[in-house]
Order: sequence, then structure tokens, then C-alpha cells
Amino acid sequence: MDIPVIETERLRLRGISAEDLDDFAEMNASPDFAKYFGTGKPLSRWESWNVLTMLAGHWMVRQFGFWFVEEKETRRFVGRVGIWYPDGWPGIEIGWGISPKFWGKGYATEAARASRDWAFETLDLDDLISVIHPENEASKRVAMRIGESFRETLTVNGKRSDIYSMSRS
Repeated sequence: MDIPVIETERLRLRGISAEDLDDFAEMNASPDFAKYFGTGKPLSRWESWNVLTMLAGHWMVRQFGFWFVEEKETRRFVGRVGIWYPDGWPGIEIGWGISPKFWGKGYATEAARASRDWAFETLDLDDLISVIHPENEASKRVAMRIGESFRETLTVNGKRSDIYSMSRS
């Protein structure tokens, strides 16, 4: 499947490749990054490989998914941002995860806006949600910057989560 490439002023959102494993595993091994994702614990390289292949496979199953994000100028791996909808999820989600070494640069917001625009234009969606750990204030700020607002608190995949949402209009 051809995964579309999206470019913003500073970033390139592109398909996932096996060559990304080193950078992806380094990001997932960071306790600061892992704190609000999954089990809340850093991932091993093997677990990162499993997540990488799951994210790649999501494109095959749903025809949309997460992009890996890189700086256009340096081609350095920044993180993952995109649209996903795993089984049992409360809605189609826009999500982001940026490597801690790139925090504070506005990359999550920049890439999430591009992802949001692609989703509304290409997938013809009416609504998007973000599933956010209740203590993840930085992600809540990104959600609000891209136009989302708090909707409710739910249990998602066994974890208490704040749901932010937005409509195309």
C-alpha cells in the first residue's frame, strides 16, 4: 500500500520502515515517553518491533494510520502521529507521540494539524477523538491547539482516559 507523504513547514510525515526501528525503539525505551502510553513502562526493542509492525499493519487493514515523522531539514526521526481505530476504540482517533529529545518545539501540534486536515479531507470523517491519559497535560494542550475540547472520561482498553474530540465543522 502506498502511504501518502505529508509535508509541513518543518516536518515530513511518511510511511513506516524497518529501518526506523533503532530510533523508534530508543523513543519507546524512554521512561519519560512511555509514562502515558500502554502499560506506562518503557518498551524493549522486541516490544517496539511489535508496535512498529502493528502500526504498519493498521494501514493495510484500515487504509489509514500513523505516520513516522521526521524533520525535513535533518531527516531525523521525531516520532509518530496519525489516525487510528483499533477494535473496541470509542471512535477514530488522532494521536501523537514525539520523542522527548524533540519536546518543546511544537512538532506534535504541527504534525497533528496536518494529520487532522488529511483525515477530514481524505477520509471524509465528521469527528475525531483523542484518548489521553488523565495526567498528560502536554497532550491535552496539543489537543486543544488542534481544535479539540474535553468530552468525557471513559475506560479505554482497561485504562481511565480523558476523551477529547472535534468535529469537521
